[in-house]
Amino acid sequence: MRELAAKALLPVDTALAVALLVLLLAAATTAAVFRLAPDGSRGRAREILVAGVRAAAQLAVVSLAIGWVVHHTAALYAFLLLMFAVATRTAGRRITPNATWWWAALPIAGPVVPVVTGLTLAGLLPVRGIAMIPVTGILIGGALTATVLAGRRALDELHTRYGEFEAGLALGLPAREARMEVIRPAASDALLPGLDQTRTVGLVTLPGAFVGMLLGGASPVLAGAVQLFVLIALMAIQAMAVSLTTDLIARGLLHRTEQ
Repeated sequence: MRELAAKALLPVDTALAVALLVLLLAAATTAAVFRLAPDGSRGRAREILVAGVRAAAQLAVVSLAIGWVVHHTAALYAFLLLMFAVATRTAGRRITPNATWWWAALPIAGPVVPVVTGLTLAGLLPVRGIAMIPVTGILIGGALTATVLAGRRALDELHTRYGEFEAGLALGLPAREARMEVIRPAASDALLPGLDQTRTVGLVTLPGAFVGMLLGGASPVLAGAVQLFVLIALMAIQAMAVSLTTDLIARGLLHRTEQ
């Protein structure tokens, strides 16, 4: 019954493969034609193509491995650690090309580890792969997105308004406070995607956790409760991630200066 429901939602066949290819090419072509890159080049089109191919390959590997991982505790923790390492590298390199990128580990691990630990100790999140992997993955993904958006916006703003930072120093403000005055408003915009998603859930979109629970046979009430938990947890994770990212930049620990 569950398999039939899933197939009714999105049948896995040749038509799906063709649709995915067409959509990926449409995304890349649009980015190339309109030069949707910071430097006005067509480089973003290549990134879109590579991202699509990587996503297909990675999901294929994970689909094959996940059935084994969920039944072995050591493999489960190794997989979670891999998720964290990839998220840190991705976020850090999106923010800066220099050696300070590894500081991105803090705004990702800082919120996620205590939240997952607290949920586990409270008995709300079983230490089983079938529950731990998707929930932790969602939270790490939310922290990654918030960290990247906050970091890039804050450093861009600091570069554009560097004169204001220097003026703050001239007025006697400590370097951290002078940077914070410049970057805080821009970095706070990283919270908007999560806020909009939460405010419009059920009215504009039906998120994956909700739909997945329904397809798995759960009642609409249980599916709604799980989705609400995910959304509230994500807002907490992202608020902490943005705060930590902003503080790292304000302290000069995460920056774009060549070393």
